[in-house]
Amino acid sequence: MSDNAFNRFVAITCVIILLGTAAVFGYSRSQIHAGTIPQDVCREQTVQEVQSDVTASSVSEPETKPEPVVQSASLFMVGDALLHAGIENNALNEHGTYTFTLLDRVGALARQYDLRYYNQETILGGDELGARGYPCFNGLTDWGDYMLSLGFNMTSLANNHALDQGVSGIKHSAGYWNAHPEMITAGTYLSQKDYDAIPIHEINGITFAFLSYTYGTNGIRPPEGQDYLVACYDGRVDELLQKVRDARKKADVVIVAMHWGQEYQTEPSESQITLAHQLSDAGADIIIGTHPHCIQPVDWINGRTICFYSLGNVVALQYDLSRIEMMAGLTIQKTTLPDGSTEVCLKDIHADLLYFYYTEGAMTDHDVIPFSQIDEAHLPDYKTVYEEYKPIITEMTDVVTVGGF
Repeated sequence: MSDNAFNRFVAITCVIILLGTAAVFGYSRSQIHAGTIPQDVCREQTVQEVQSDVTASSVSEPETKPEPVVQSASLFMVGDALLHAGIENNALNEHGTYTFTLLDRVGALARQYDLRYYNQETILGGDELGARGYPCFNGLTDWGDYMLSLGFNMTSLANNHALDQGVSGIKHSAGYWNAHPEMITAGTYLSQKDYDAIPIHEINGITFAFLSYTYGTNGIRPPEGQDYLVACYDGRVDELLQKVRDARKKADVVIVAMHWGQEYQTEPSESQITLAHQLSDAGADIIIGTHPHCIQPVDWINGRTICFYSLGNVVALQYDLSRIEMMAGLTIQKTTLPDGSTEVCLKDIHADLLYFYYTEGAMTDHDVIPFSQIDEAHLPDYKTVYEEYKPIITEMTDVVTVGGF
């Protein structure tokens, strides 16, 4: 199929999606029960320093044993940036450019961390297409510029909207992000070679691999022979797990962004839980989940893997529970012992809630507000709402602290 024919197919598919889709949102949720989870995220290893006995007549200096070398890096995470058309329209100024401010509060918190992650769910598929919303999205490079200006430096690109603008959208997106190497990306690729590669990045002396996968692309298939365009795990779970195993051999830390689960469900599905355990067994250290458009619990798997089943949205014009969002942070600590062996621990795992504010009716004046900064003017009875949703974070484990930003 030619690119033009494929893009026409994408357009027809989008119309079908638009005519056939409806969603109902609410605040209800189910409780998740889990077994006992260990309190300690990692075991600290210490080195006993033994001083040599020195007699009064000795003239030699005491031997000094080498100290362990400790390095650390912090990671900040938020969820889906899903650019409904109203978000960009609200940012359009009189000069025909876009001035975004809705994530300024979040960006100020993110800057305290070394790595700052979000999921770019709307593809930056080419400014000539204009801003396009549901069902087949397209974002403008002004949005990418805004996220870079806030200091975000790590984004996942594999999601169900990755093929919304066809092959040309993937190419435009790659061109933009390749021009900004300060942003680490994963999930969409221009060749099989790029898809197969496992780049190893470094921050503060700690090496890490970053993988990004999605369950699918809304029924839009890539052209024959170009499955590498979007990393999909459907029917290719073994391939995903092998990539994690290979990454485990190369890096201190393996981070996997997973676009998975059921929309508008505040508990993970059985398939999410099963796959999370498989990823942990394969060697994943950090699993960052998105797609449900609402928050889901954090889990501590196998005593080694932290899993955020869903951070929810960070930007989207949706309703009710989809406006309650999660931000999370942690510290990766690497200790190199005198014998050359290393130990990597995840410490200070914390999370808290955000609220996507907009004026009712017009849905303008967008602002993403941490609950620690919110007031009654933005969300009446916000304390009650916070207490309703906060327990979701810790339903499956208590190794995560609520707050800490």
